[in-house]
Amino acid sequence: MRRYASDEVLRQSQLTGILELICQQLELTETQRRLAEERYMAIGRWLAQDHGPALQTATIYPQGSIALQTTVRPWRQQEFDLDLVCHVMAAGRLTSPTALKQLVGDRLKANATYEKLLEEKPRCWRLSYADEFHLDITPSIPNLECPNGGELVPDKKLRQWKASNPKGYRRWFDERAALRPTVRLAAVDMAKARAEVEALPGPSRFKGVLRRGVQLCKRHRDVHFSGTSELAPISIIITTLAARSYAACVGTRTYETDLDLLREVIGGMPSQIEIRGEGRSRQYFVWNDTTNGENFAEKWNNDARLAEAFYRWHSRALADLVGLETHTGLDSVRKHFGTALGEPIVAKAMSELTQRVGLARKAGRLAVATGPGLTVGGSRASSTVRTNTFYGS
Repeated sequence: MRRYASDEVLRQSQLTGILELICQQLELTETQRRLAEERYMAIGRWLAQDHGPALQTATIYPQGSIALQTTVRPWRQQEFDLDLVCHVMAAGRLTSPTALKQLVGDRLKANATYEKLLEEKPRCWRLSYADEFHLDITPSIPNLECPNGGELVPDKKLRQWKASNPKGYRRWFDERAALRPTVRLAAVDMAKARAEVEALPGPSRFKGVLRRGVQLCKRHRDVHFSGTSELAPISIIITTLAARSYAACVGTRTYETDLDLLREVIGGMPSQIEIRGEGRSRQYFVWNDTTNGENFAEKWNNDARLAEAFYRWHSRALADLVGLETHTGLDSVRKHFGTALGEPIVAKAMSELTQRVGLARKAGRLAVATGPGLTVGGSRASSTVRTNTFYGS
């Protein structure tokens, strides 16, 4: 395990804090999250008010990034893509995917407001709220063969039901995100470190290395595959591999910083892919551990370009993260992040950083803290920062 001098520990902490600010800029605001929740609950009430026996048992709940708290603002567009499930308890396997999808669509069309916003997609219905978000509503039925309370959702062509388990996957992911790593920085008495460099206010909504790592990977993917999005690895693959790698890393050793842990988590993602066969007969499997038969990498086995694109992207993402080691000045860090994660979002994060640090220093409240990033407001375990610039500037 490498050990850092106190000034390098502080620098690593600052970089972690900048990544935190970038992630906060990427996700739904609290206002947007509440608005999305209000709207999908209203949709659920409307569906359940139907006079037919099937939809009276319908419930709407979020799946994917909004449920996992890993939302990422889409690259080059305003609206977030949010996924919902319309689970119809009363429908069974004898109900065709086509019939249930049409039943949900007809009920949504019966609402004058929803009808104006409605767009049909191959497996779902989309409600588009301009400059806010898309709500994609996928119908599902109970999967009586799944011991974990799984569900069945339509395949892309609506010909058959496919196993899935959005609620079970959320529990699986939350269990891994709740694992607490041993990070030496958290136990370091930072008051003894050199507090002579410009510092960051401590993040107020730090979600942990796993969730932030997933967000950063997804954003890096979007920028990397700009113009070739059909080859980009889907979010559920990135999320699953990161969660497995994180769980494997957390119990292995003590890390110097959160950034060291993040590097190892991302570096270990490919090792979580099951590979069978060799050469052109190679098959890839990223299983959904919460139900039987769902391989998130299924499309890789029909299009070899997808697996190749994943490995090329992963190498670039890891290199960009490790490349932080060579950047010291704030301008250099900003340029590096801007290239990897998109200049507009990085500019917003840096603007907030400048504003927060400026206000804190003016009030004499900028201090080194005993945790990730720095803090505004003194404490017994903190040390006031003198006027200076970002480390290495």
